[in-house]
Amino acid sequence: MIRLFSLVLFCLTLANNVYTAESRHKIYASPGENVTLPCRLNRRDSFSFGGMGNRIKWTKLEGAGNEVDVLLSMGFHKVQYGRYKNHAHLQEADDNDATLIINSLQLEDFGTYKCEVINGMDENIIEVEIQMHGEASFSFTGVVFPYSPRLGRYNLNFHDAEVACQNQGAVVASFNQLYQAWKSGLDWCNAGWLSDGTVQYPITKPRDPCGGRTAGAGLRNYGQRNKSNSLFDVFCFTSGYDGQIFFVDQKMTYTEAERACEDDGGELAKVGHMYAAWKLQGYDRCDAGWLSDGSVRYPISRPRMKCSPTEAAVRFMGFPDRKHKLYGAYCYRAQQ
Repeated sequence: MIRLFSLVLFCLTLANNVYTAESRHKIYASPGENVTLPCRLNRRDSFSFGGMGNRIKWTKLEGAGNEVDVLLSMGFHKVQYGRYKNHAHLQEADDNDATLIINSLQLEDFGTYKCEVINGMDENIIEVEIQMHGEASFSFTGVVFPYSPRLGRYNLNFHDAEVACQNQGAVVASFNQLYQAWKSGLDWCNAGWLSDGTVQYPITKPRDPCGGRTAGAGLRNYGQRNKSNSLFDVFCFTSGYDGQIFFVDQKMTYTEAERACEDDGGELAKVGHMYAAWKLQGYDRCDAGWLSDGSVRYPISRPRMKCSPTEAAVRFMGFPDRKHKLYGAYCYRAQQ
């Protein structure tokens, strides 16, 4: 009789914990919004262990089966991890509510999260994917661009790479984002960090200096590298911006360009602003101009002689002397 009762308990537990399509949800949001990720415990009254409290664990699913801790709650004990401190919290509408709220959504918040909530014999596991409004997949939204600092190529460890992308209105690109960019034609022969800690670069036209002609087109992969000691470039990802890019057509030093943008109610545009305007809005101007990092670039979406004869691209003219070289200015004005 005891064995039979134990078997019934085991079967009921399995039935209560089946991981089905109904356990997966998809929600859509935009950067800057507060987003609610639903999750709750569906108790079986006859087998509820009241008074023990719920154990709630939220993680973010990354590539290769990795999970990043977001939040852990056990009764009065609650811990938010890493960048989620003061950024995510539980809704706690009632005793069974495990809903997570993420405040002021950022680019790196998009993706899939897993909720595990347990109380005695009761358990629920769900996945919630946050996608950007109007897009079928976050990986397709936005633009991937390579970046290296004023010091030149291969001068960024992983942590410096994260800061470099953030300073340019972007985040370190994921493998999927770089893969989609490669499928769309991105070809770049300098290796750069990705968000999973690997170093890769996309080749659409195989050639000797970039892995050899016989290697075939694809992503060249250096694998996982030491995040503190290894130095490479970085691939950044931006989904766009909420404002306006405009050009000040005067010959100016860097400081004069900063002042000109401020006089028009803006600031010098970031590299991410220019790539987003070029890729997502078709921005095209054959005039070199200062950007906020001290580089000089110009966006060409319609290839033509004297601008970019063979391909659409953001043309890079280096990091000229800020005090003596004269260029126009690409400015960014945030939407009020």
